[in-house]
Amino acid sequence: MKYLIVSDIHGSLPALEQVLRVYEAERCDMLLVLGDILNYGPRNSIPDGIDPKGIAERLNAMKEHIVAVRGNCDSEVDQMLLQFPVLADYAVVVDNGRRLFLTHGHVYNEEHMPPCRHDAFFYGHTHLWKLERSADGCVVCNTGSVTFPKGGNVPTFAVLDNGRLSVRAMDGTVLASIDV
Repeated sequence: MKYLIVSDIHGSLPALEQVLRVYEAERCDMLLVLGDILNYGPRNSIPDGIDPKGIAERLNAMKEHIVAVRGNCDSEVDQMLLQFPVLADYAVVVDNGRRLFLTHGHVYNEEHMPPCRHDAFFYGHTHLWKLERSADGCVVCNTGSVTFPKGGNVPTFAVLDNGRLSVRAMDGTVLASIDV
């Protein structure tokens, strides 16, 4: 399967639409959303094109193809708009025997790893993309943010295709890649 992994949309419909153009052009099978979907968060500025209802409509139309987890800005009210589960702190997706641990990063993160075995650890929250292999062989991927990147980074997301994971800029340019 081919997955597009995104985090920290924070209510920006133009950012989501740009990511979904890549999703469709590359014929991805599933969208993995790592939280902070609708709400821009009190520490952020109001994003360009803020449209939580538009995001809900767009994502609800593809709900059968989404696995999502809760970010620190997601709430029960958001779940009322979204027609797919978003309130779990983590999800585990198994792809060809590889365990992919999905979380936002405010509960589980590199300083507080989950106790279960996994081959790849995906998170967002910090808005700083990262892709590396840890000392124990696990791939660690922070997808960054498509709306509010930090540290001078461009907006980013990730794609996992047949065991090859890449972090990409919004135009699809590969910034880094690794085998999972």
